[in-house]
Amino acid sequence: MNSEIIDIQKPAPKPKWLRVKLPTGKKYTELRGLVDKYKLHTICTSGSCPNMGECWTEGTATFMILGNTCTRSCGFCGVKTGRPETVDWDEPEKVARSIKLMEIKHAVITSVDRDDLKDMGSILWAETIKAIRRMNPETTLETLIPDFQGVTRNIDRIIAVKPEVVSHNMETVKRLTREVRIQAKYERSLEVLRYLKDQGIERTKSGIMLGLGETEAEVLQTMEDLRKVGLNIVTLGQYLQPSKRHLPVKEFIHPDQFARFEKIGYEMGFRHVESGALVRSSYKAQKHLT
Repeated sequence: MNSEIIDIQKPAPKPKWLRVKLPTGKKYTELRGLVDKYKLHTICTSGSCPNMGECWTEGTATFMILGNTCTRSCGFCGVKTGRPETVDWDEPEKVARSIKLMEIKHAVITSVDRDDLKDMGSILWAETIKAIRRMNPETTLETLIPDFQGVTRNIDRIIAVKPEVVSHNMETVKRLTREVRIQAKYERSLEVLRYLKDQGIERTKSGIMLGLGETEAEVLQTMEDLRKVGLNIVTLGQYLQPSKRHLPVKEFIHPDQFARFEKIGYEMGFRHVESGALVRSSYKAQKHLT
């Protein structure tokens, strides 16, 4: 790909296009104050998202449910893995209250994988959406769901509460899936997205990280596979190594290449394509409602 190769064994500055501007503005300052005062939990803050200021200013935030310990140990992810805590059945109300306090217009809900649970967390997922609807009837919702091991009765619980957007990330290309996602399966993720579309979810979405050693042809094949299952929205962003224990960055992708993928994505027929070094799954999420 048209990219800048960096030897990650040697300390090297990130390319200039990866330099993040500090979030500013009145709206950001107000929301930051609320988050700190009420100890609200958002992925925006805990994940140090580079787009936090921009999203908060537009009234969008991302919340993670079902705890902060994942049952899977993906090579790219900074969330800790291990034995999760007991499910907090008060969490739906807590998340709904946080959204109300922050006056969020569009909320993105995600979660860790809970393969330890019989329902894989899908019941609490549904209860969370219901609580948000009750307390924040004007707030629109995107659910960034795990694969639920492909069990359709669990996916059906998400479909039943009718979020405006349902997202499930492919994360990487087929060849790298076993290394990057470990317990996940490329074809199973595609089938989850196909099932959502077949069951009437109008807006389906997925994301891919670049810089893990994939080729341009593999990225384009993944995008084609996503279009074949009816996907509407795709995001492409630069993978950044959370710690030395995680998979290394093989390549920093040049903005021109991200622009090329965006152009091709629209030519393929995607409704929305977000493609750039700092793009993350929920970037410009509120715009994906159109």
